[in-house]
Amino acid sequence: MAIGRQENTTLAPYPKVRRMRFRFGEPEPMAHHFVQGDIPLTHLIAVLSGAFPPGEESFIRSVRKFSGEITDPVLKKRVAGFIGQEAVHGQQHRRLNEQLIVNGFPIVRIFTFGSDALREKGLIALENAVPRQVHLAVTAAAEHYTATLAKRVLGTDEIQDIPGDPEVWNLLNWHAFEELEHKSVAFDVYRNAGGPETVRIGVMAGMYVFTIPVVALGVFASILSDPRSWRPLKVLRQSIRLYRGPIVKDLLKEMRPYMRPGFHPDDIDTNALLEQWRQELFGADGELLDRIG
Repeated sequence: MAIGRQENTTLAPYPKVRRMRFRFGEPEPMAHHFVQGDIPLTHLIAVLSGAFPPGEESFIRSVRKFSGEITDPVLKKRVAGFIGQEAVHGQQHRRLNEQLIVNGFPIVRIFTFGSDALREKGLIALENAVPRQVHLAVTAAAEHYTATLAKRVLGTDEIQDIPGDPEVWNLLNWHAFEELEHKSVAFDVYRNAGGPETVRIGVMAGMYVFTIPVVALGVFASILSDPRSWRPLKVLRQSIRLYRGPIVKDLLKEMRPYMRPGFHPDDIDTNALLEQWRQELFGADGELLDRIG
């Protein structure tokens, strides 16, 4: 997907909520391996999409636990934008997940098993088992992960040129764009609440060790659950390519600055990238203007 970009660093002071409506499987049905010919990357996107809705609900709850203590009006507006964006992300990934289940991705059913109320009750019980500052620190760390991946997705032509289902790519580009828009909101709420650096850094250290192995196991389980993906040599070859490619290579190295005392997500300047994609997606001839409901 070739991207023509323009530069401008005039940015909104807080995230903008866009009510999106993507058209998965329309007008042409989605291919099973919707990343053309790439089994591991298809399953990676399916696993992440399955995990996003409950994860984003948890992120919203973590920030709301502190919203009553925020007095700064700009931070209040940024929090409102963060909550609104995360809610729409969850909504649209649920729509994609419905399509993925129909297309034969059993792993996605794990994230939709049982009633919404029962799943939410179990997750809230887990969240309440740790101090609220730890819950918020998890959100801030996860947001840094997603922002780092978003920067790679939007800033790497090699990733943009990967052939795949156009509407899934539209969803991923929009999601990545908004992750950069609100990348520092949870972090700033944590800092506003007086969250200690030791907890922030310690939470990221744990995620640094476990995130990639846990996601890799999820992708492996997803492939095993899908008979149409039982191509061992092809999967092995493509998995090595994925690990060595621009999505995963040196990702952990890029995460390390977060564990530096005094770090802030805005130390990594993504303003120009944001404005380039604001024009690409939502400018006068934006690709996604007709997806806004």
